[in-house]
Amino acid sequence: MNALRVLIVDDEVELVTALKERLTLRGFHAEGVTTGAEALTYLENHPCDVVLLDVKMPGLGGLEVIQRIKIRWATLEVVLLTGHGSARSVEEGMDLGAFDYLMKPVKIDELVRVIEAAGSARMPRMAEEEE
Repeated sequence: MNALRVLIVDDEVELVTALKERLTLRGFHAEGVTTGAEALTYLENHPCDVVLLDVKMPGLGGLEVIQRIKIRWATLEVVLLTGHGSARSVEEGMDLGAFDYLMKPVKIDELVRVIEAAGSARMPRMAEEEE
């Protein structure tokens, strides 16, 4: 199986850099951006399997980004990242189609497990779309 392509979207530059490095070391193809608008532009030009998406970002927030992702790329799996413990935002994100959510700071082993599960969940739906 090819390496899962993961897009990290978080306004914390240090977090994006650290997660990108750690996921790359674990065999993922990881890229990162720091705004919701950059994420949507990136996805228009690069195939991706899983998006790690911060819920709270200035400008285009995570909930609006997941809405747009699910309209444009229905099979793309989104994992929400939140450090604010906002149960309502997480619930809204799950209702919008998020695969799962993780609280920051995230443990890398848990993150890897969720990314792999999201990637596995996406594959059968992609095959259905191709039929």
